This record gives sequence, structure tokens and C-alpha cells, in this order.
Amino acid sequence: MHIAGLSDNYTGVVQNVGSEGIGMLAVKEKAMDGTSGRDVIRRCPRNPLIFIDDLPFSSSDIWNAGIVRYEQGYLMLITVEMLEGRCALYRADSDDGEHFTVDAQAFMAPADSGPQQMYENMGVRDPRITSMDGWFYITYVADGDHGLRLGLARTKDFRSVERVGYISQVDVKNGVLFPCKVGGRYLLLKRPDAGSSIWLSYSDDLVFWGSSTVVMTPRGRFWDSTRIGAAAPPIEIDEGWLLIYYGEKSTSAGPLVRLGAAILDREDPSKVLARSNIPILSPREKYERIGDVPNVVFSCGALLEDGRLNLYYGASDSCICRGSAPLEDILQVCFDSERKF
Repeated sequence: MHIAGLSDNYTGVVQNVGSEGIGMLAVKEKAMDGTSGRDVIRRCPRNPLIFIDDLPFSSSDIWNAGIVRYEQGYLMLITVEMLEGRCALYRADSDDGEHFTVDAQAFMAPADSGPQQMYENMGVRDPRITSMDGWFYITYVADGDHGLRLGLARTKDFRSVERVGYISQVDVKNGVLFPCKVGGRYLLLKRPDAGSSIWLSYSDDLVFWGSSTVVMTPRGRFWDSTRIGAAAPPIEIDEGWLLIYYGEKSTSAGPLVRLGAAILDREDPSKVLARSNIPILSPREKYERIGDVPNVVFSCGALLEDGRLNLYYGASDSCICRGSAPLEDILQVCFDSERKF
């Protein structure tokens, strides 16, 4: 049955009640290009790209992943929750950025000896990858008996990994490195776990960090009213630094985690030039709504390719997905938003 005013991209069930017409119309939007709702980010039709059944071993679930262009393809580091409950990082390779093969052995497992053991005995997770000075630097969350800390590791070939050290005090997480020095110093965005804002820290050697300052805070009555944190490492663009960040809002059904965007000043990234008043991606699909941690889209990596942002994100702590949008669409949302930083 065709109903005037409904797009062919809609499917639904129509129940007739008598001769007076339609008594009930249940309509579900299903756009042909993978879009759901009115999000700026358009979902890949192949989502989820990696699900638990795609792993070559048994595990509890899949969390978030960092992404980088490597050699002639794409490489992800995926957070996998192992059966005993700890997390480790696994390498996944792809030629096209959609079809990934996951290694059977962990690329980076929790330290089981030495001084790192006490800080990682619960796992390592949420990797963000930054290419800089001939190295791939990996910031990650180290989870141990003494709380959460930010760890920093590096590799040149993604076959071996070297731990640089821990770059935060206890109860700090969601750390992302800028891909180059700014003003002669390294920069790190982070979120204290006990807090709710994004902070910026500086370093001369990637080991000792300080001069911390608040960059962005949650906004009451907005979609990011409870807490915010840096998602993917900042991307340098003509307008400054593009920052994809996550925002959490407390609801009667529990936390709702979505993704937004902001533009930071090129010379002084502690200054916010623009910030989206609306999320660019919200949990709408079943795989984003249902999982170990429901109603969550959370990113640890994005790539700017041919004028489009390809965003890789974890959904409900249960699978890895991808979405994309023209950069100009994301910039428009940021700069057209009323200034409420």
C-alpha cells in the first residue's frame, strides 16, 4: 500500500480499521544509504564492521578502537574484553577500511610483571593512535587495583610495542595526543575520571606533563550536560583543530552517550572557536541501543580522507562501527551553533 507523504525509504505495517481508513500506522525509517534519524554522521551500511562472532577466539565483548592509515591500508587497535574480565588490545587490518581481519594474539596485553603490573592488572583499553616523529604513539587507559591512569606506548611496525610510561595521576582517562608540537611543546587532552570536563596538559618530553587548564565543560540543558571527554585525536584543518568529543546526559533510563564536534584554535588549543550545540551521532540502531553498556556511541579514532571524516566508533561496548560525513557539514554544525562554550 502506498501512503501519500511517505518516502519510499520508509517501511511500515498498516492495519486497517473499518472503512474509515487507517487506524494505526507504525513506521520505521530505513534510509538506503545507511542513515538513521537526522544525524550528521551517516552510518556505513555494513555496520557493525566487527562483532564478537568475527573474532578468531572466545571473548566477552568488544569495546572501542583506535584507527590509523598504515602501509597501503587501515589498521585498528580494538579493545577486547577477555573471558576472565580483563581487557587487551588486538590488531585488526583492512584494505578498504570496512572489511577487517582481527589477529588471534593480543598486540598489547596487561603487564604481568614489573612495575606496570599493579597499574594494569585489570586491563588496558580505549587506545588512541597518533602518528608523530616517525612513531605511532598509543594513549590507553591502564586499569589496576589503584585506579585508572593514562598510559603511553609507541610502535613503528605494530608488531612490537614499547611502553613509554604513565602520563597522568590516578583517576584520569580519555587521553589524546596532538599529532605535532604546538608552541614547541607536546599537547594532551584528558578527562579526570572524578570530573566532567576536558583538560589540556603540556610536556617537553612526552613523559612529564603539567600546566593543565580546562578547555571545555559540560553544558546544562544540552545533550552533553553531565560529562564530556575527548574522543578521537585532534585533526588539523584550515580552521584550526577539529576535535570529536563524547558527551553524556543522565536520563531516567540511565546515561545516554553521544558524539559532538568542536574547533580549537590552531596556535592556542585551549581556546574553543566553535562547538556543536547538537550531537553529530546518537545511538539509534539496535546495535547502538542494546549491549553490555546500552545507548552508547563512543569513538577513539577518526580519519580525514578526501574531504570526508570517517569516524570509527564502538556501539554499546559490543561492536565496532563506522560512519562518515563531509567535513563541511561538521564545520557548519559547529560554526552555525549559538555560542555556548
